[in-house]
Amino acid sequence: MSHPSSTSPARPITARPAQEYWSANLRIIGICLAIWALVSFGFGILLRPLLAGIAVGGTDLGFWFAQQGSIITFVALIFFYAWRMNRLDREFGVDEEQS
Repeated sequence: MSHPSSTSPARPITARPAQEYWSANLRIIGICLAIWALVSFGFGILLRPLLAGIAVGGTDLGFWFAQQGSIITFVALIFFYAWRMNRLDREFGVDEEQS
């Protein structure tokens, strides 16, 4: 026996929109991971010697990207992902705040 809920569940999406939704989700994840890899691995490790001559706050830019830039970028990407997924959920009608 199920109990009525005060919030209505999101309506299910059919197979075609579900595939489009999942593809869009994977595309967003891929873009976020590529940006994070570029910043943390690319700028912080591979390009560090090239960025060594550029000073930022008393240290070189390559060191800054390796120590601080990748963390700040990761946090910014978390907020971007949450914002973009909320928009995607509204587009496909599966958002939590649906009435």
